[in-house]
Amino acid sequence: MRTCLILTGGSLDMEFAQKYIGGRTFHKIIAVDAGLAKAHDLGLAVHAAVGDFDSLDQDTLENYRKKNGIEWDIHKPEKDETDTELAIYTALKSGCEEIVMLGAMGGRLDHTIGNLHLLYYCLEHGMAACMVDEKNRVSVLNKGRAFKKDSQWGKYISFLPLTYEVKGITLTGFKYPLYKKDIVIGPSLCISNEIEEEEALLEFTEGVLICVESRD
Repeated sequence: MRTCLILTGGSLDMEFAQKYIGGRTFHKIIAVDAGLAKAHDLGLAVHAAVGDFDSLDQDTLENYRKKNGIEWDIHKPEKDETDTELAIYTALKSGCEEIVMLGAMGGRLDHTIGNLHLLYYCLEHGMAACMVDEKNRVSVLNKGRAFKKDSQWGKYISFLPLTYEVKGITLTGFKYPLYKKDIVIGPSLCISNEIEEEEALLEFTEGVLICVESRD
C-alpha cells in the first residue's frame, strides 16, 4: 500500500513526531506551508510542498526552493481550499492509498474540524486516512473494523457519529458492549470505551463514524 505522510503547519510535538516517523516507511512526504520547517527539523526528504506559505519564514522557503526533486504547488492566500486540502489532492493524484497527517490537530479548532472532514473526503475517494498526535489517532469509518489490543493507540476508544445517525452499532470484545444500537449526534453513549479481548469488533449497518483512539 502506497502511504503518504502529510506534515501540516499546526501544533506538533516534535519528540513524538521523530519517534513516530522513525518506525515507518512513507512512499510520499508532502509538506504543507510551515510544515516545511518541521520537515527540515525532522530531517525528512520532502517530495512535494503545497500551500500559500504565508506562515513560513522566507529563508526556509528559499532554501527549499533551491533543492531539486521537490514538486511545488504554490497558491495565493486568497483561495477556496485550505493548504491541507490541496495536499490531499496531491496525494490522491499521485496514487497514494493511505494518508497519515501529522500537525493536523491541537491548533485552531476550525482547522482541526476541517481536517476531520477531510478524512471523510479521503474515505469517499478510496483512501484510508488518519490524523495522529501524541495522544490521539483519529479516523473516519463507513463500515465495521476489527481492533487489536496489541496495536491500539491508547487505553480509550470512542465512536461518534459524523452523519446525524449511525444505525445498528454492535460492539464485541469491548468493556462496554452494544448490540444493534442506533446513535445520533448529541448523546455520548460511545465515548471512552476500552478494548478487553485480544481483538474487538465494531459493526454497524448505516452511517459514518468518527473513531478516536486516545491515551491520557
